[in-house]
Amino acid sequence: MNISWGNAASLSAAGLSAVAAAGAWLAAHRSANTADAVARIEQDRWHADLLPQFNITLGPMQGDHATLGVHLAGPLPLCRLDEIRVEIVQSDDMNYRSEIAGGRTAEETDAQVWGPLRFSHGANGADINGKTVEPFPLAVGQGHPFSVELTRPPSWIEGNDRMQRWQERWAGMPVRMVLTCRREGFKAWVVPYEVDIPQGR
Repeated sequence: MNISWGNAASLSAAGLSAVAAAGAWLAAHRSANTADAVARIEQDRWHADLLPQFNITLGPMQGDHATLGVHLAGPLPLCRLDEIRVEIVQSDDMNYRSEIAGGRTAEETDAQVWGPLRFSHGANGADINGKTVEPFPLAVGQGHPFSVELTRPPSWIEGNDRMQRWQERWAGMPVRMVLTCRREGFKAWVVPYEVDIPQGR
């Protein structure tokens, strides 16, 4: 089979065009992947830069109660949070779940606030266990007060001095909480926080 120089040149040009097109597609694909990666990195950086900053204070105890102030201090470019969920979590790192058959259930231990303070039931939409309150919005520079109270010992702790022993167990321990923060267009931020209880309560 004879192929003329003209046909050979045409075939060669077509082959080179196909190679060039494939190379261009590959370069564009790599460029798009690179652009996506850069955009993700930039979005993550912006998300980190906007990490909510809180100033949380606890007023003096008035009997069994006190006021917990949650103040959104910054950063200024954040402007606001559409929703903040505050949860009081365990003040130590012990495992209180029973490993003994017939012992207290996981539901019972999970319901208990293992720490010195809880949200006052019924105030600010606090749940029955005093772990959480209703979600709320805040603008940077604004705050929200919450009523908190001394925790109560779980039902399986017995004795006439159960309340005294329970309070002594948590003396000097901070109130630990986790704030889950949301604003439209961003992934949620999860901010842990510890508040010391004023001495001489």
